[in-house]
Amino acid sequence: MSPLRFALFATAIGECALAWNDVGLVGVWLPETRSGDLRRRLERRFPHAAEAAPAGSVVDAIASIRQLLDGVPVDLRAIALDWSVVPEAARRVYELTREIAPGRVVTYGAIARALGGEVDARSVGQALGANPFTIVVPCHRVIGADGRLGGFSAPGGAAQKQRLLAIERARPDGPPGLFDDPCSELSPPAESATAARPTRAPPAR
Repeated sequence: MSPLRFALFATAIGECALAWNDVGLVGVWLPETRSGDLRRRLERRFPHAAEAAPAGSVVDAIASIRQLLDGVPVDLRAIALDWSVVPEAARRVYELTREIAPGRVVTYGAIARALGGEVDARSVGQALGANPFTIVVPCHRVIGADGRLGGFSAPGGAAQKQRLLAIERARPDGPPGLFDDPCSELSPPAESATAARPTRAPPAR
């Protein structure tokens, strides 16, 4: 089993963190509301992980996350994730969610339809609620069919979700029909087309 490491790093919205092994990232966390809470959360989640200075592609992953939180529409799809930490059904939801570009939003139901009816909108919401790769798997870009933001399990809840969408210049609170729903273009991960996007982040290792 490869060693597990973690690092905390400053961003435009506060201190974030990630954990990784030799395969890829195993977790990404947004800022907590109180100083010290993020480190305590990490230590509870991964009690045997060692704090370490990021190196190689982990440095690049952190730089890309910082850019995204600065408002640069960086493509994070190339960051390697260790999918063994999530169930297969959730992985399919996460892989499809990774196809949503910065500034775009899709609905829970549309993701369910793109997965061929294997899951319903509620199940998609439950999977995203347990997303361990916040930001890298951009669950904040998934909203309700009525245009409401829906839930967000990261600290700050819906207010943090709205903040992230504002950084990306999305408008989830706009009038009905404001968005061209890209879900009609989404297909299951094995078949998804790769759209032209800004800088892709390199894999984590």
